[in-house]
Amino acid sequence: MAKLVKEDKQAGRLHIDTPLMGESLVSKKFLKKTDKDEVFRMHPDINVLKIGGQSIMDRGADALFPILKELVKAKEEYKILLMTGGGTRARHVYNIGIDLGMPTGVLSKLGDKVSWQNAEMLSVLLSKHGGVKIGHGDHLEQLTMFCRLGYLPITYGVPPYGFFEHPAEFGTVPPHRTDCGAFLLAENIGAKSLIYLKDEKGLFESDPKKSSEAERGKLKYYDKISVDELLKLDLDDLIIERPILNMMQHTKNLKQLQIIDALNHPEHITAALKGEHVGTIIYKDE
Repeated sequence: MAKLVKEDKQAGRLHIDTPLMGESLVSKKFLKKTDKDEVFRMHPDINVLKIGGQSIMDRGADALFPILKELVKAKEEYKILLMTGGGTRARHVYNIGIDLGMPTGVLSKLGDKVSWQNAEMLSVLLSKHGGVKIGHGDHLEQLTMFCRLGYLPITYGVPPYGFFEHPAEFGTVPPHRTDCGAFLLAENIGAKSLIYLKDEKGLFESDPKKSSEAERGKLKYYDKISVDELLKLDLDDLIIERPILNMMQHTKNLKQLQIIDALNHPEHITAALKGEHVGTIIYKDE
């Protein structure tokens, strides 16, 4: 614990006695001493739901309206933060930016505008039911208050790295997109759960959309899998963004996430909020 020590009259200041004084903040040995079994959870009753851009939003009213109907019903019983993906339009702007030679940080700034547009559309569609769009900089501390007042807060999924985005391991597409944004926010607010609303029932060994009907039936499906096991498999394709797996190994609050098929089964949203296993669960080994 830090404490004030006697005044240094010569220097004209007070010294603070803290264990961090004089220590290297890159020392692995020292940093392990700062670890805690539990950290403060700001919103332990909030469920973070990330709605897919390409898998749901881009499909229009037929896909979206049944899901919104389920969300309106669910928000009466559960506290929900809805986060939006970018989808096809984000991929289009990435393609243009890549063709123009834009660096990863610029692509990140371009892509977040599409996720923001999707959040805007959802807030309009849900406005009569309490839908309200919020940004990353303000109001995140007030999520529980919004929910208690009957609102359904909505924000965009792209994390605010912008020019500070990490270099991509492969290519130049920003590695931390909307799936990562939902994960990071859920972890840092101490959310109750993280649920990804997709158009597939969960994780397969390869993308079912790229397989023939005959091949699709033979694909291995992962009902529940640990993040360590998933990393060892080193699958070429995943249903969520790859950096999540590495981040999940170091979480303090978030012990699992669930991927559900909300497109074909909107009722699975409420089931997942109840804690039912209705999709793929990826969990952290203790």
